[in-house]
Amino acid sequence: MTIRPRRSVLYMPGSNARALEKAKTLPADGVILDLEDSVAPDAKESARDQVCAAVKAGGFGRREVFIRVNGVDTPWHADDLAAAAHAAPDAILIPKVSTPETLELIGRRLLDMGTNHKTRIWAMIETPLALFNILAIAAQARDSEARLSGFVMGTNDLAKDTRARLVPGRAPMLPWLTTCLAAARIHGIDILDGVYNDIGNADGFYMECQQGVELGFDGKTLIHPNQIEPCNRAFSPGAEEVAQARKMIAAFDLPENRSKGVVSIDGRMVERLHADMARRTVAIAEAIESSSTSP
Repeated sequence: MTIRPRRSVLYMPGSNARALEKAKTLPADGVILDLEDSVAPDAKESARDQVCAAVKAGGFGRREVFIRVNGVDTPWHADDLAAAAHAAPDAILIPKVSTPETLELIGRRLLDMGTNHKTRIWAMIETPLALFNILAIAAQARDSEARLSGFVMGTNDLAKDTRARLVPGRAPMLPWLTTCLAAARIHGIDILDGVYNDIGNADGFYMECQQGVELGFDGKTLIHPNQIEPCNRAFSPGAEEVAQARKMIAAFDLPENRSKGVVSIDGRMVERLHADMARRTVAIAEAIESSSTSP
């Protein structure tokens, strides 16, 4: 399976033509061209047309392109989904997914429209109900028609709906974040951390990126281009980590170790599961290196 870096995924307002053009030049691994929160009601239709035209025109290079549509309970959703499906981005991001039935419905609509199968579905997890349904929502990844490939945490909406405080360290949210991470891993999908609002607080942002890495997120969603570089740095395996991973893989690949579950490396006992983790670390590092040489 091809591993795609998703360290940094930047929201770009779909109503801003200059932002859409700028998205083609930024060092983010992905861009979310937004039709939802960043677009005023009277600009929804023009933003939809502009975003879909930009996606069809291409020019985003190696960057993964998401279109975030409006929610299923809004008057814009049906037209957004149809237009996005026709534009065929890498993924369509569905806000406020609270039940698996939402993904079943969207999967059927995409099938009916004959949508290119390369277009995947990502779900925003941003309601209290979604937290209680998270395992059933993640299980939709097992249904090929649902196309579910990942979760994006909507931490601002979770804070609004639960009245949890957005505080350094995110203690009120840690149980929700780790539960969603576990559900994603059970069903083999990626998961992106929520945004950091205080764009002037570089130290606070980097600490939250580091926390996301430690928790196990694949990357983080961003709201400002200045956040891309530190986010990429945080979510990239370090040179020493990659070197250790390669040493571990090499040890288990030795003919005398291929049947062993545990080997000794530099005086430390290492299990085969650590070698499996090391293979992913190397694969991510190689994918990052490959993407950095692409426009």
